Amino acid sequence: MRPKKECPWNLTPQEAVELQEEWRREVKVEDGPRPEDLRLVAGCDVSFSQARGMLYAAVVVLKVPDFEVAEESTACLPATFPYIPGLLAFREIPALLSALEKIKSTPDLILCDGQGIAHPRGMGIASHLGVLFDLPTIGVAKTCLVGRWKTPGPERGSFSYLRYRGRVVGTVLRTRTGVKPVFVSPGHRVSVDLAREIALYLAPRYRLPEPLRLAHLLSYRLNRQG
Repeated sequence: MRPKKECPWNLTPQEAVELQEEWRREVKVEDGPRPEDLRLVAGCDVSFSQARGMLYAAVVVLKVPDFEVAEESTACLPATFPYIPGLLAFREIPALLSALEKIKSTPDLILCDGQGIAHPRGMGIASHLGVLFDLPTIGVAKTCLVGRWKTPGPERGSFSYLRYRGRVVGTVLRTRTGVKPVFVSPGHRVSVDLAREIALYLAPRYRLPEPLRLAHLLSYRLNRQG
């Protein structure tokens, strides 16, 4: 896979914010592929070793609906951008790009561990990656970055809308009965409700959607191995 757009990475935090303000105009929140139309879905995750100062990126592409692994790819890069909430893309995407460029297939959709438009500038890591590749992307986060929401019901599939500055930017979704919800937001070329439907469809057994769960496990193993 090769990105359709180039992005400068050697930026100051202020320059990164300015780039997000510029690129947010390219983000499309619209209906995309339906869950039943998906054939290949990629999950992306990055773990960080503070002791080594290294980022460990993992990409797992699954065949849908049987959830068989089609491809896996990893990359290890030093962290060159500081950890700043809201600027995660500039820290993690360089490592993810190295892993994604090794993937031979083009997935129908990419899931990211992080936010999409549920972000102070509407440009979380899922939106950034979506614009780079011009592919449908969804952000699935374990915690809330911005917005107000009500606790969804305890049953699988229950959800509430996440609102920020008078706009619906995502959903708080219960993917397993009695388990903490996840925060799902469109990244690019996906609507709010469709992102929720896809995230639930791809999480038949665990809290995280399966492509993302497997990518998380792979990046964690890579980190432990050093």
